[in-house]
Amino acid sequence: MIDINALARPLLDLLTCFGTGVLPAGGPADALRSTSAVIDQIQQQGRDSINAMNTAWDGRAADAATAKALRVQTSAATISDRGNEMAVVVGRAAAEVEAGQRELTAIAQSFLHTAASMGPALTTPQGLAVLVGSAIDHLGRALAVVGRVQNELRTCTASMSELIPPPPTPSLAGVPGLNVPGLDMPGPGMQQVMSAGASALDGVGQMLSSALTAPQPQPQALYGPGEMPGPSTTPMPGTGSSDMPADDDGDGVRLTLPDGSVVEAPNEQAATAVRSALGALGTPYVWGGNSPGAGLDCSGLTKYAYGEAGVDLPRLAAEQGTGAATVSPGDLMPGDLAIWDGHVAMVIGNGQLVEAGDPVQISSIRTENSGMDFYGFYRPTA
Repeated sequence: MIDINALARPLLDLLTCFGTGVLPAGGPADALRSTSAVIDQIQQQGRDSINAMNTAWDGRAADAATAKALRVQTSAATISDRGNEMAVVVGRAAAEVEAGQRELTAIAQSFLHTAASMGPALTTPQGLAVLVGSAIDHLGRALAVVGRVQNELRTCTASMSELIPPPPTPSLAGVPGLNVPGLDMPGPGMQQVMSAGASALDGVGQMLSSALTAPQPQPQALYGPGEMPGPSTTPMPGTGSSDMPADDDGDGVRLTLPDGSVVEAPNEQAATAVRSALGALGTPYVWGGNSPGAGLDCSGLTKYAYGEAGVDLPRLAAEQGTGAATVSPGDLMPGDLAIWDGHVAMVIGNGQLVEAGDPVQISSIRTENSGMDFYGFYRPTA
């Protein structure tokens, strides 16, 4: 009589080496989410600090400090998002393994049920042929499951590798004769994300390795009516921004700026306005200009950009905050407007503005502009 256990052994071995996909409490995914939550709390504290600083401090030095603080906020948001996205990848990899394990269990049980249902027929040559054929068929199905999970885990591994930040440049502090600014190690938040991310990548790799042990299946600023020039700025390379998936809450829209930073606009209208304004980079200044292909002045740029988003702004700079919500410096988002009594610029995020100088260009965020009265920051789409 044929040994049913011998025929079932390859299926049971596959099932044994495959793993469950169940993540332990406090594992890499939980560590990533926990770190991101801490960074989010720090970011909220940073917003409050920026607002307090702007209440107590004015002038160009305050503007420079605000711009730098907003860039730090952008970096913190990126780190937090990256940690959460890593946790999602780890969870997806675990779910794939868990699903594969369930399928392999069902396949093994199906074969054993087939063998048990044959009864006395197993002692006949015909019954033996049927059982061997069934074993081969079930093993083929099991190997197909393993192959599919392998491919899915390779995709997860690649996604995780893309999310992990590049290794930091070692600090040269303390090396005799060397004092190189900007080469310090990253702060604790980034270190935690990198450490947890590397641990999570190892976990995905181990899932993949486990599955792989199974057999393989085959210049000068000019301004229009009522507008005055701001400080000289340097054009930023790039002509626009690229979309990224909306945030988990379904409200924000992520954008990649010309400098490579990722920011989040409050809604699609603001995101469209930013894309349109950045698309006009390099456009020459024309007093009273409204056309991105021919020329723009400052309020012409913002009116055009928001017009592309279906939002109609007044033509004069000083009036474009009419009806819009006032925004504090610590809560600025892409698409918000900085308005003076004779100039307007659009916040794009990461401590930056886009504005019509000569040509349309990117500059650091500020409240000072050639001695003009600063009206405030406004959100037309609120």
